[in-house]
Amino acid sequence: MLDLAILGLLREQEMHGYELKRRLGDTLGLLATVSFGSLYPALARLEASGAVEALAPGAQGGSGPPPAPRPEAPAAPIPMTGSLGGERAAYRNLGRPDASSPSGAPTRAPRRSREGRTRKVYAITPVGLALFEALLAGGEGPRDAEDDRSFALRLAFARHLSPEARLRLLERRRMALTLRRERLAARSRPPDAYWAALVQHRAESLEGDIAWIERLIEAERRRAGPAAASHPTPLVSLSAARPRA
Repeated sequence: MLDLAILGLLREQEMHGYELKRRLGDTLGLLATVSFGSLYPALARLEASGAVEALAPGAQGGSGPPPAPRPEAPAAPIPMTGSLGGERAAYRNLGRPDASSPSGAPTRAPRRSREGRTRKVYAITPVGLALFEALLAGGEGPRDAEDDRSFALRLAFARHLSPEARLRLLERRRMALTLRRERLAARSRPPDAYWAALVQHRAESLEGDIAWIERLIEAERRRAGPAAASHPTPLVSLSAARPRA
């Protein structure tokens, strides 16, 4: 699922790892907790398979060459006083503000800034585009319709599916939610009022989700036809699109 999300975002534009992580949380919402420890191995795996590529510095569109690293100031020499205690004191004073300097700059050379480092910018390749389309269209099984995160991720990129595939995605989801509602109704009587309140909340949430899916299906059917492919739906935040109980 993470591979699908990465490829879908890179299909929109080139990004570095930090921006990818931010977009996974801000735009997709459901992958907000992905860590760099998961993201960078996934990027490395996709890069090794040829699905994504790291652009050369300055090759990404409009970003220009990276800034040059700042030169490091030479460290001030430690005075050799012949006294072990004096030399230790001089060493401890390195990095403290220098009273003789107009700016109060430290006498010790500053640590190298991260500004000189070049962020690795990733772009999708033709191999990645084919993989993205295969992963996006691969959610045909009942498990994908049942899994909330898998469905939400595919819905986020559903504009890249054909109108027929979008309808299948929504109708499978409606069937999965309807089965959930039936299973919930078939459960035994809750043992107390608090448990019953939770069951009622879940039932109301399912009714809201089913009504939401019905609206999407009707809208998709109205858009069905040649014009649907030429007017894709913009990517929106799933957390805002999903109805709240």
